[in-house]
Amino acid sequence: MITLTLKGIPKATHRELKKRAAVNRRSLNNEIIFTLETLLGSARQEAVQLQQFRKSVKKISRRK
Repeated sequence: MITLTLKGIPKATHRELKKRAAVNRRSLNNEIIFTLETLLGSARQEAVQLQQFRKSVKKISRRK
């Protein structure tokens, strides 16, 4: 497992992460990991959707 140190986190961001961790009954560390994985997963899904959209547009443009 890799260790990562974050510096310069804005106070408001830290507070929000701590609140979310408490609500979700996770440690602050686990909340940060969960949030990153969720965001990265969403970004991957968007990239796949964009790639599929580009292929569709390419197919349509060939028909003309």
